[in-house]
Amino acid sequence: MTSDTTAQVRSVARLLIAVTALGAAPCVSMASAPVGAGGEAPPPSMKISQPDLAVIWNDPGFQKSFIGGYGVSADIEPRIAQDDMALLELVRQLMAEELPAAETLLKESVRPEVSAVIDLTLGGVQFQQDKIDDALVNYRNAVAKFPNFRRAYRSIGLICTRKSQYEAAIAAFNKMIELGGADAYSYGLLGFCHSARGDYQPSEAAYRNALLLQPDNVEWRLGLTRSVFKQAKYEDAASLLDVLITNYPDKADFWLLQSHTYLGLKQPMKAAVNLEALDSIGKSTVDSLFTLGDIYVSEALPDMALSAYDRAIAKNPTQPVSRSIRAAEVLAARGGLLQSKTLLTLVKANWNDTLSDTDRRKVLKLQARLTMNSGSGDAETATVLEEVIALDPLDGEALMLLGQHYNRMAQPDKAILYYERAARIDAFAANAKVKIAQVFVAQGRFTEALPLLRDAQSLKPRDDIARYIEQVERASKSKR
Repeated sequence: MTSDTTAQVRSVARLLIAVTALGAAPCVSMASAPVGAGGEAPPPSMKISQPDLAVIWNDPGFQKSFIGGYGVSADIEPRIAQDDMALLELVRQLMAEELPAAETLLKESVRPEVSAVIDLTLGGVQFQQDKIDDALVNYRNAVAKFPNFRRAYRSIGLICTRKSQYEAAIAAFNKMIELGGADAYSYGLLGFCHSARGDYQPSEAAYRNALLLQPDNVEWRLGLTRSVFKQAKYEDAASLLDVLITNYPDKADFWLLQSHTYLGLKQPMKAAVNLEALDSIGKSTVDSLFTLGDIYVSEALPDMALSAYDRAIAKNPTQPVSRSIRAAEVLAARGGLLQSKTLLTLVKANWNDTLSDTDRRKVLKLQARLTMNSGSGDAETATVLEEVIALDPLDGEALMLLGQHYNRMAQPDKAILYYERAARIDAFAANAKVKIAQVFVAQGRFTEALPLLRDAQSLKPRDDIARYIEQVERASKSKR
């Protein structure tokens, strides 16, 4: 990858930041939506957090909607006697400063023949004191007395949502909406409940209604984004996130969410631009940088992948080494041999003194493969692999690599020795026997090669080995 392309991607990222900043609204505090990208090449199935209920509970408009106003709407609510009206007026005066006194007065007044409004008001007073279980009992009493009491259903839905009783909350909100009491908060919480149950189609519908009524509500937009993402509607998710990023360009979670949306749309370079933008504003994480590196590897851009992995290591030098080793292995497997070697040097410089035996073996084996593929360092290859065998005499991969090394060095006896040791390990037996047979074939020892090939085929049938057996059989017959 040329430096021009690297600069181009980062320039696009910087331009994207600048454009979003021009149209940005003042940043406000909102719920965090951590995604847990994972670093292990996170797929589009990554997690998106639910909207934060605490943000909704603390919203002044929500509080006014749910617990403000204990008055009576005569056309849709139960009738109330004149004496009960006087009681409510007294309770309303006490509620300003003496909630416990208001609760006591209401408890003394609640009777089967009293209006359901009294039960509702008692529930509201208890709710304001965070006595949600007691409040729920009284809200249910209210709907028992007056089955179409939609304010009571709304409060039941709220409390059941807080108690994670999502089916009961959904039933209450549905009844409230059926009675004509729909509002943005009820739709939004209904969407939250459906999403919590993993039912994303009704969740999407509810969040869309909430967003229609409150288009500036970040929680509803985030909930809708989660719902469409879970249904693999990545284009919808990307569009929703465009608005969030425009309004809150310094909110790292939104850049990250959209990058995974682009991965779902099979647009990895758009995802890379987002992740580079995240790094440009100083909000990248170890996870996001490893994801960026994985994208570049998949796009055959090893230099840019190395840069991303380097930045991931620098972000937290005390992180576990396993992901960096995996990154070096992936680079090598995708043809980035020089970049893999450079990354391996960084790994050894940063973790050499703290590597476990397992990780040390991985590093040494990768180092050996890289030197073998480069066609140089033959003595170094043998030394490194012997060190691996010293750490674990039953490391089949190292034994196979040593056999390959000595066969390439025209030392067939040593190659056979290591292949035979590998053949005693079940997971490597079939391949090791094929390798020994190939050494014999190269020496014209067809008769000795055939039993090994047949054994290998019985252990692990393969079409190419079947064809190879036929070729060796013909060669053996012609030699006779």
